[in-house]
Amino acid sequence: MAAAAPSSSNVITAFFTTPTSTAWTPFGESHHNNDTLLINMKTSTMMRSNYAMALAAILASPQTAHSFTLTPPKSSSSLTTSLSATSSYQEDLTFTPPYTFTEGSISEELCTAAAQKMKRVMVPVSTDVSDTGFVGISFIHFEAQKSSSSSNKKTLPLLLVHGFDSSALEYRRLGPQLAAMGVDVYAVDLLGWGYTQLENVKSFSAAAKVEALQGFWNTVGRGGEVVVGGASLGGAATIEFAAKNLYKQEGAVNSDNNSTEGFVRGTVLIDAQGFVDGIGPMSFLPAPLARAGIKVLQSVPLRNSANQMSYYNPETYATEDALKVGRLHCLRDGWEDGMLSFMQSGGFRPKEKVSQIDVPSLVLWGRQDGILEGKEFAQKFIDAMPNAELQWVEECGHVPHLEQPELTARYIADFLESDKMTPLGKSASVNPLFGNLLSFLN
Repeated sequence: MAAAAPSSSNVITAFFTTPTSTAWTPFGESHHNNDTLLINMKTSTMMRSNYAMALAAILASPQTAHSFTLTPPKSSSSLTTSLSATSSYQEDLTFTPPYTFTEGSISEELCTAAAQKMKRVMVPVSTDVSDTGFVGISFIHFEAQKSSSSSNKKTLPLLLVHGFDSSALEYRRLGPQLAAMGVDVYAVDLLGWGYTQLENVKSFSAAAKVEALQGFWNTVGRGGEVVVGGASLGGAATIEFAAKNLYKQEGAVNSDNNSTEGFVRGTVLIDAQGFVDGIGPMSFLPAPLARAGIKVLQSVPLRNSANQMSYYNPETYATEDALKVGRLHCLRDGWEDGMLSFMQSGGFRPKEKVSQIDVPSLVLWGRQDGILEGKEFAQKFIDAMPNAELQWVEECGHVPHLEQPELTARYIADFLESDKMTPLGKSASVNPLFGNLLSFLN
């Protein structure tokens, strides 16, 4: 007799049931951002129910992605050569940016403007990720502007990583603010989320996401020095990426015992997840049950619940328009497979890497964050990281870059303009034979 299909309630119950005393809970980020964080919290039955709704209000993502045909590397040595810090830039001309105003019925002008700037570039990855040796990564470049109101001081570029199952549109408000202050900003989609290539990709694991992020910066940023920032679960990706590519003085070694200067000069962590590894019991669910849960996560009611939880002032910011922005990328074909691949990979594991981040770091935290309690988690970063500073964002919940973008931009610009972040005028000296190979094999 065939087994009955799992109900939505059973799926959610499975998500929030853990065999240990440590509960894990996901949370959604915002408005247009579908960030879900897997965090270590003590939750009551009622809180678990609320977070279950929030989780479902956050996951989703397909649109048909077009693969760009390029000759794949034929060996490990050719792969590493192609992954050098000066990989050639090849834009995916088949890519069409999301039509947020027409298809998404989204009225926010900043969202429309950001979407129109979006491009997709082919970046090198290992054949464990794609048989072609390349994947398409979407991004938005908020180009630095010079004006009488902005500082004349040159700053390092800022690479921004969105949260769980979100997109670069998450930075539609912060990006323009920073650009007006003279900061060059690259908001990038993590592989499998946002508007990245979904077809002909073999893995959307946490490791594949970090690998593609490195390929992106080697291609678009030419492996030059950079400050990398991440919000919520994007903070976990930022920590893993930074730990592999920390700037070191000549002769020093990075976290992979690889002799290289690296290119990450600093980090910016925005209400970041950094002290919980993995994604909880979701990674152990059989595929049919996991798929059922993923479909539930796409529902409007659950995403709306997450939207409400993300803000200090939900009446102003947790709007229907915000919900649409956060859910738009979830309507793409292939998102479900990508999400399943990520879930089954076990997720990011940043906990042991936080203390390795010894470059100057700015920890930003919404004072009223109801998802990640700042008094606990913000202080953990300061205690663990040898060169970090904390800045509270007042009257703000879990998403300062969306709820207080002007203030958040000012704090970040001040950090980038500080003497310790002065550009050195160098590109990373990545060893073409060992540096990239080691990072891609991890």
